[in-house]
Amino acid sequence: MVLWVFGYGSLIWNPGFDFDEKLIGYIKDYKRVFDLGCIDHRGTPEHPARTCTLEQSTGAICWGAAYCVRGGPEKEKLAMEETDTTKPILTGVIVFTSTPDKVLNKYYLGPAPLEEMAMQIATASGPCGNNREYLFKLEKAMHDIEHEDEYVIELANEVRKHLDLTKEVMALWNPVVSHVSIKPQSQAHVSTLQRVFAS
Repeated sequence: MVLWVFGYGSLIWNPGFDFDEKLIGYIKDYKRVFDLGCIDHRGTPEHPARTCTLEQSTGAICWGAAYCVRGGPEKEKLAMEETDTTKPILTGVIVFTSTPDKVLNKYYLGPAPLEEMAMQIATASGPCGNNREYLFKLEKAMHDIEHEDEYVIELANEVRKHLDLTKEVMALWNPVVSHVSIKPQSQAHVSTLQRVFAS
């Protein structure tokens, strides 16, 4: 069996599961928004982080990366567990979204003014790091796949206005590279083909 998972947030730079193939592409009629609260990775219950989810938007295109997981049910189950969600939308690729219903989804924060979201992102922090790092890594990942997202850039720039992060941001854009040998059997095939994953 083959399972494809589309990543539009941290999965772009850190899928968190073994995969066999990675393709850069987009889904139609959805846009990336920072309306989902995170209380266990980049935030806390007292100060939730803002992370990505998708919102339906006619005519929109959301770029990201799709990961192919081949193998048995055990390998697919591990990939599903790493994405930590229960409501996939399947149109050839599984795309995880969250419901904007605050009764059904206690983590849905909803939209807010850009400045308010930027302040929340600039100050939230949790066991996996701070919220601004998540945003800046997403901004860099979108640049790296050559499909920058104006919304992400605008939000990142607003966060920079709230904090003097020149050194921190530059460190993310110019990471220190260390040489690590990789066994040939653990390498994944990465295709540069761009594909439409959902319509």
